[in-house]
Amino acid sequence: MILLQIADTASAVVSQNTQIEKQTVIDLILSSGGTGVTIVLILLILSVVSISIFVERFLSVGKAMTYEAGFVNGLKSSLTNGNVAEARRLCQTVNSPISRMLDKGISRLGSEPVLIEGAMEAVGKLEITKLEKNLGYLSLIAKLAPMFGFVGTIMGVIKIFYDIAISDNLSIGVISGGLYQKMITSAAGLMVGIIAFLGYYLVNMRIDKVVERMEQATLDFMDLLFEPSK
Repeated sequence: MILLQIADTASAVVSQNTQIEKQTVIDLILSSGGTGVTIVLILLILSVVSISIFVERFLSVGKAMTYEAGFVNGLKSSLTNGNVAEARRLCQTVNSPISRMLDKGISRLGSEPVLIEGAMEAVGKLEITKLEKNLGYLSLIAKLAPMFGFVGTIMGVIKIFYDIAISDNLSIGVISGGLYQKMITSAAGLMVGIIAFLGYYLVNMRIDKVVERMEQATLDFMDLLFEPSK
């Protein structure tokens, strides 16, 4: 009798494992209950939003990083020859944060060096703020997504123990069978959080490079104006 009971138990375990193996991620999501499905849908929306923001910002910052070498050479030539109008025209034909910052500096020619540099710095800060547009949402999603996932799992665990209390059936199969279904929300939340955090970090790295180039452009511009011998 004992051997038969062991065999029946083993057969049941094998049958249960076979069923588990046949379940796809979609099956797990659908079987996680209304709360789990709702949480996963929220996380799906957050993932789409975070990817859209990342792609848009990544491309925009990439455009801000590039400008033609001819622009720099032409600007230096115009300023050296004292052709301020031509220098400003060159700046206004190039759509980049550096060109707009330099245009502001050229418009302040004749002022004290500290005033010229202050005006350029103000424009630079404004341009950086534009580059950081919507990045706060990426940071927020990176923090909120794992929390949504944990909420879904906790709500699922509460339901599991509620069902146990109602049915008075405390078994490993009942607990584990429901728990792995509920933890799909935690996994989804962590994945969305990682995607958002990675996007936020990569875009900020590009913005740092733009800031570095703007600072270098400011130094070169001030040297060109007030230290021509160098």
